[in-house]
Amino acid sequence: MVHLSALGWNSYFQEHWESIVQPGWEPVRVAEQQKESYRVVGETGEITAEVSGRFRHTAHDMSAFPAVGDWAAVSSHGGRGLIRAVLPRRTKLSRKAAGLRTDEQVLVANVDAVLAVTSLNQDLSARRMERYLSAIWESGAQPVLVLNKADLCPNPREAAAEIAAVAPGVNIHVVSAATGEGFDDLGSYIGPGNTVVLVGSSGVGKSTIINRLLDSNVQSTRDIRSSDETGRHATTYRRLFMLPGGGVLIDTPGIRELQLWDAGEGLDETFEDIGRLAAECRFRDCQHETEPGCAVRDAIGASRLESYRKLKRELQHLDRRRDAAAQSEQKKIWKQRNKALRIFYKERE
Repeated sequence: MVHLSALGWNSYFQEHWESIVQPGWEPVRVAEQQKESYRVVGETGEITAEVSGRFRHTAHDMSAFPAVGDWAAVSSHGGRGLIRAVLPRRTKLSRKAAGLRTDEQVLVANVDAVLAVTSLNQDLSARRMERYLSAIWESGAQPVLVLNKADLCPNPREAAAEIAAVAPGVNIHVVSAATGEGFDDLGSYIGPGNTVVLVGSSGVGKSTIINRLLDSNVQSTRDIRSSDETGRHATTYRRLFMLPGGGVLIDTPGIRELQLWDAGEGLDETFEDIGRLAAECRFRDCQHETEPGCAVRDAIGASRLESYRKLKRELQHLDRRRDAAAQSEQKKIWKQRNKALRIFYKERE
């Protein structure tokens, strides 16, 4: 029997549970999602579940559907479960869904720390880490940067210093999943009641890190291509594991592209140095381009400043698309209402 506290249940979820619970419901945590099927785990064990028809009808958009890490209310019948409700999320890591639609995709929910993993080879990119940090700070979870494959890097400390320069206030760990170097430091984020998730590109070694932390080869691994050090997917879906010493660990597939979603505050946190320096610019509305007396341009590297501008433009473009989508939806609703009124008055004639 698994106690809920071992899965990360605490007073926050208990309070919300008491406000929605109905007879026949039990609390479970979403451990895995494959299309519209979920594997959930609670005190009575693991079962396969799907959302109820009522849940599907009342969900405002896809972000309201269960994500790995969510706590949900389930009723079970014949060994299968129906997800009746999802409890409010304490944290959530989101991105803009792939494609042309302006939708939020919740990657994981209710995690305490997000371990952004990169490898100390051609995958190492300060610009990518800035993007990850913007999303993670926005999630409400603690960001942690893990630089893996130290055994393959001639000067890992120098590489770590490069990343540290764009990640003020963020813990950075140089590790080797192959040799175990640095893994003792990762233990500080893991423990009873805590949930951590690993995110990163394909081939950075997330699955190997998972296997070492679990002390078991539960995740398959694949070598990167030697020609360009490009990774290949070993994990194909998000999955939750319980750690032997307590705590919960979530693995995720390699992220090809992390498009930001509603990450304005996260962007400000990631580029805190730019915000602080901007107060010293000669002009209050300084754009940090060609204005004289710009404290930002004089102190920040051109590459980091351009990264900030790019991410800010991306969020502004997303906001415009969301506003346009909202206006289109509102217009559609008014058309439906006007049509219903015309039919109503015509029938009364």
